[in-house]
Amino acid sequence: MIDLAEDKPANPLLRLGAQPIALTAAALLLLIIGVTSIAIWRIYTGHAPETDRVVMSRQLQARTAQASEQLVEKTKGLEATQQESIDQLQVVQDQLQTVKRLLAAQQADAKRLSEQVASLTESVDGLRQSFASARTTEADTPTVTRRKPVRRAHASARSRKSRG
Repeated sequence: MIDLAEDKPANPLLRLGAQPIALTAAALLLLIIGVTSIAIWRIYTGHAPETDRVVMSRQLQARTAQASEQLVEKTKGLEATQQESIDQLQVVQDQLQTVKRLLAAQQADAKRLSEQVASLTESVDGLRQSFASARTTEADTPTVTRRKPVRRAHASARSRKSRG
């Protein structure tokens, strides 16, 4: 028997021979055509994604910086407003303390005056009672009434007649 397997080469690459070089050359040619077409398209349209990305990133950075500055300004404004509120609250608290002190002083004065009025009322009541008791003792004792002198009455009548 004859062995046919020995006639076939063992390496399949050898069987291709010059084809791998042609295949590589064709792939390289397609790659060059693709890159050239992309470059021509970008030049023709004026559109380059890299520059767009750079521009967009710069715009984003600018917006971020602007937003950051606005936040800083608003924060400073809030701090100033908060400090003003704290100052106003302190003034109101001081005024409240003053009002409390004045109210306490007025209450003390009112209490003192009330005690004085009560003391005076007691004194007046005591004087009324002593006056009333003095009247009752005077009413119990006979009193001597004086009569007006007659001469005076006549003298005043005479002086009226002489004038008229």
